[in-house]
Formats: sequence, structure tokens, C-alpha cells
Amino acid sequence: MTVRKVKTGSNEIILVGTAHVSKKSQEEVRKTIEETEPDIIGVELDKARYQNITDKETWKNMDIYKIIREGKSHMFLASVLLSNFQKRMGEELGTTPGAEMVEAINLAGDDTEIALLDRDINITFNRAWKNMSLKEKLKILYSILFSFLEDGEEINDELIEKIKEEDMLTSMLEELSREIPNIKSTLIDERDAYIATKIKHVLEGKEDKKIVAVVGAGHMNGIIENLDRDVQIGRLEEIPKKRSYLKMIMWGVPILFLALLTWGFYTQGSDVTFTMIKRWFLINGVLSALGALCALSHPVSALVAFLAAPFTSLNPTLAAGWFAGLSEAYLRKPKVRDFECLSDIKSTTDLWKNKITRTLLVVAFANLGSTIGTLVAFPYLASLI
Repeated sequence: MTVRKVKTGSNEIILVGTAHVSKKSQEEVRKTIEETEPDIIGVELDKARYQNITDKETWKNMDIYKIIREGKSHMFLASVLLSNFQKRMGEELGTTPGAEMVEAINLAGDDTEIALLDRDINITFNRAWKNMSLKEKLKILYSILFSFLEDGEEINDELIEKIKEEDMLTSMLEELSREIPNIKSTLIDERDAYIATKIKHVLEGKEDKKIVAVVGAGHMNGIIENLDRDVQIGRLEEIPKKRSYLKMIMWGVPILFLALLTWGFYTQGSDVTFTMIKRWFLINGVLSALGALCALSHPVSALVAFLAAPFTSLNPTLAAGWFAGLSEAYLRKPKVRDFECLSDIKSTTDLWKNKITRTLLVVAFANLGSTIGTLVAFPYLASLI
């Protein structure tokens, strides 16, 4: 646990560095606030996470259809898995993840302002995803799906003891920066600058005020370094428009398909052209449907994937999984208890038991099947000419 004090003019900034799954963090936050009696309490939360912490019924407003339509299935699923891994750590340590933030909020009296210091989590995820290379994306997905949620995996005593140490988060972030540099830059460096700037904005125009800022221990040094820098916060809230070679390849799919059909018709005639079209529909449709069925989809959802895949493969703005997922959500109709049980997912098998996460798996697997179908179909079609 670390407490650092910084003077800025007549105002005082008291940074409390915490481990988000440590009971000691909760106690240290309470002690610091009671001793310093701050005018402002800042927490490393954005508006959405603040609402999740203060309103336990927020999940009732979740719109699974909107998540699928906006193509945010993978982000939402990753968020659920990471949150539940942190929850497991908290259970081993006898605390609740984010308890130190709740403690800080609860200790704010009527005359104490609460300041939300962190960047919108959706902006952070989007910036991280846009800035990652394909190799880094595959690495992080592998880590989430296989390292965090292996069936029967236990969190050992050695890992628990390391997390209790003050400097463990810092060392973890340093390791992360080596493995996935773009993740570290977006999740850590940018947020250090963002939080420091938000603290300065909160104190702007005020005199003789004291703010206690509750932040992750790994952010402490970065925040202090950025307090003296002029950071344009608006630039950190923009989603970068990065040229995507993957999208260029995706737009090349319909062009290549039409080129093959044209060449087939010119050299072999209409019979071969019709055969090529039928094979395209069959290969794409079958593999996308198989993907949906691997996620234990409803048979109708698999049929939807079969019918959609041949068309969506030729349109980069659409995905077969979206249609299969919307069908799955409509047919299975996730219930209140499915939303309530999202926080109880502890293994890969649990993903299939919950109707929410299973619907998202239908989206992912149907898309994967369609992608494989496209890769298989092109060589086959070329062989017919």
C-alpha cells in the first residue's frame, strides 16, 4: 500500500495506491480518508463502472440485442471473463474486487465531492483494440480464454501472496508492457495521463482544497509524473482511425469471388459458374452452421448462420454471427437469472451454461466458421477452372 502527497499551489493531492483485490487496501483507504478529512474524494472509475458499483440492479438494463448489433460481443465477453477472474482472486483473499472504491464512495459525506477520474472503459477498450497488432490480439484472446479460465484451475497460495505485495501490480504492468506493448500504452500510460489531468481539472479554480485520489498502485508513479505535464484530454478520448489491412483483405473477398466467377464463365461456361456459386454457398453455410452448433446453438440459429454466411462473407460490414446471435437471443430468451449469474462464471464450461455468454459464443463461433469457409472455398473454386 502506498500513500503519496503532492502539493499543487495551495491545494493538496493525496494519492492512495491500492490493489483492487486486497482487503488491506479497503482498510488503508478508510484510514487515509478519516485522517485527512478531504474536501474531494476521487476514484479510479468512469461513469459506467460507478453506476455498476452503486446500483446493483444495473444489469437489468443490459440489452443483449444491442451488444450483438453493435459488434461488441467480443468486448463484452472479454470483460465478463476478466471481471470474473478478478472476482475469484477476491474470493481467495476474502474481499470483493473494487471494495476499496466502494469504501471511498461510502465515506464521502454530504459536503464531500466525489470525482470520477478514469476514462470511459469503452473508449479504453476500443483504443487498445485499434492499436494492437493481429499477433497481439490473438495473444490476448488466447490468454483470456485458456489461461484465465482453464477448468479446474486453482489460484495457488504463491500467486495470492504476490498480489498482496504493494509492488506486485507494478511488476505485473512491466511484464505486460514487454509482452503486449500497445496494451500497456493504452491501458496504463494513457490512463496515467488522463487521471492526472482529471485531478487537475477537479482542482482548477479552487484554493486550499484537499483531494484523496484512490487509484491502482501501478498508476501511482505515472500519475505523479503527469501532474506537471500539459495533456490534451480530448485527444485521449478519440478512437484512432487506423488503416486496417484486415478490412482491406475483407473487401478483397467479394472482388476475388466475382473475378473467379467471371473467369470461370469466360473459360468454362455457365455450368461451371453455377457449380462454383453452389459450392460457395454450401461450404460457407455448412462451416458457419457447424460453428454455431459447436456453441450449442438452437437448430434454427444454426440454420440462420447457414443462410447468412454465404452473403455476409461477401459484405465486410456484416457478419453471419450477428444474425445467428440475434436469432439465438430471440429463441432462447435469456432470463433475469442469466444476467445475475454472469458474475458466477468460473470455467469454460460455465460459458455454455449461461444463456447470455452462450449467445455470444454462437456469434463468435458462427463468424469463425464463416471465415474458415471462405478460406476453404477459394482454393476449391479456383480448382474448378
